[in-house]
Formats: sequence, structure tokens, C-alpha cells
Amino acid sequence: MDEQRFAYGGQAVLEGVMMRGRRQATVAVQRPNGDLALKHILVATATRPAWMRLPIIRSLVGIRDALAIGRQALDYSASVAIDDDGGAISPLAQGAMFVVAMTVGIGIFVVLPSLIANIAGRMGAPVLIREAIEGVINLTLVVGYIYAISRLRDIQRVFGYHGAEHKTINAYEAGAPLTVESVRGFTRIHPRCGTSFLVITALIGFVIFLSVSGLPLWQRIGARIVLIPLVAAVALEFLRFVSANYYRPWVRRLMAPTLATQYLTTREPDDAMIAAAIAALVPVLTADGVLTPAVAAPKPELALST
Repeated sequence: MDEQRFAYGGQAVLEGVMMRGRRQATVAVQRPNGDLALKHILVATATRPAWMRLPIIRSLVGIRDALAIGRQALDYSASVAIDDDGGAISPLAQGAMFVVAMTVGIGIFVVLPSLIANIAGRMGAPVLIREAIEGVINLTLVVGYIYAISRLRDIQRVFGYHGAEHKTINAYEAGAPLTVESVRGFTRIHPRCGTSFLVITALIGFVIFLSVSGLPLWQRIGARIVLIPLVAAVALEFLRFVSANYYRPWVRRLMAPTLATQYLTTREPDDAMIAAAIAALVPVLTADGVLTPAVAAPKPELALST
């Protein structure tokens, strides 16, 4: 893929933004005194064999990498935001938090809908109706979760940085200058977004999970847990297709409902948030050779992704 066509993106972190390119990810975090702290995370995608770039496989690898880099970015941002000199959370603590989060997520979004829909099945509902009920419950829980966290006061600033990330990527993809004044005028909605990904995953999961709808309840639940990586990979491939064809009117209409959910997880950023997003993207573009080296930024910490 040509450097100019690479799908740059990132995520909001505590008091900052992480941007990722082909060769590195950069986290820009505002310190309590207002200064920006940077951390570069090397990405070794260019050396991977061709088979790892095949559809579905590339998405599975991409999801794994996104989780690993995202955890590093969140760890760093938390340390900087509380003025802890960039100290890291222990790997054991990170692993424990990840396991707890995954267990709770599977319990709410997989097990609970199956248990509720199974009641309808016992009352005589056909399999397809039972599956439709489960799909509606799952989608409702996903959207409800997004809405619930959007109402939390402490998360509002994170959503502001999320909006800054989208605006900055939109400005870059439009060929606009990467300045605060220029970026400010762009939309905070973007077709490659984790919020839309969650909704698309719920919808695609309904289709794929039909393949195990004939199994007994607990076997069905177990099979769905096993199929989660495949569902996520197919959803990511769909998102790739949508992003590449977003200029087509029918694609825009198809994606409109999922894009609307981004209004819940993004907020209009202030200028400092936009500056952080730009500060994260510029080193990434420079590392990829898209931009020439800029004026020296705050000295970053360097980490190697695993």
C-alpha cells in the first residue's frame, strides 16, 4: 500500500491522543502543567510475510496489534496525566484488568442476550425469531453502553480528544494544513471509528452466529465466544471496504446510522486537544516519509511494541 493511502488513525487516551502509522505510533499527552509529553511506539508491520496481509488474517493481526498498542498508550497517558513521570503500570496489573474487562464484556454482550433469548425459545419461538431477539438485545446493549458512558462527566474530556483525533485525520485526508485553525473546521465524524466498529460487529455477529443457532444453549454460548475473533475480523474487513468506498453515495447512506452513534462518543474539542492530536500525527507521518522532519518536539520516550 502506498504511504499516502495508508489508513492513518488512532484513539483517544487520558488527556491525549495516540496516532498510528505504518512504522510507529505516537502518544501525545498533556501534562498537568499544560506541556505535551510524547512517546513513540515502534510498529513492525513492514517486515511481515505476505500471508499475514491476506483478508481476515490481516484483520486478526491488526486487532491484536491495536489492543497491544492501545494498552501501552493508555498506560503511558495515565502515568503522565497524574504526573507520575511516565511510570508504567505493571504487566500483571494490566493483564488482570484485561481479563476482568473481557470477562465482564462477554458476560454482558454474549451470555446475557443468549440467556434472555433462550426464554423466548422455550416459550415456543422459532429459532430464527429467537436469534433475532438475541440480536436486537445485543445491539441494544451495545448502543445503551455507548450512551451510558457518554453521560459520564469524567469521560467527556476523553471524548473531546476523540473528536480531535477524528478532525485531525479528516484534515490530513483532505490535504489541509495540519494547524489548529485548519483542523478545527473539519467534522468530528469519521468512517473508520471504533464506535461504528462496535455497532457493525454486533450486526455481523448476528449473521455469523446463525451458523451455531441449532446447538444447545451452553454449547451455543461457547461457540459464540470462540467465534468472537472471526466476527471482529469480518467487521473490520467491512469497515475497510466502507472506508475505501465512502465517496459513493450509497455507502454513505448505508453507514449513516452507525456514524450517528459517533455523536455519542465524540465532543467538539478545544484548541489544546486539537494541538495534541496534531502533535501525535506529525511524528507518525514523518516516520513514514510523508512529511519532512519538523521542528523538534518534546523529547519522547521510546518503546517497542510486542
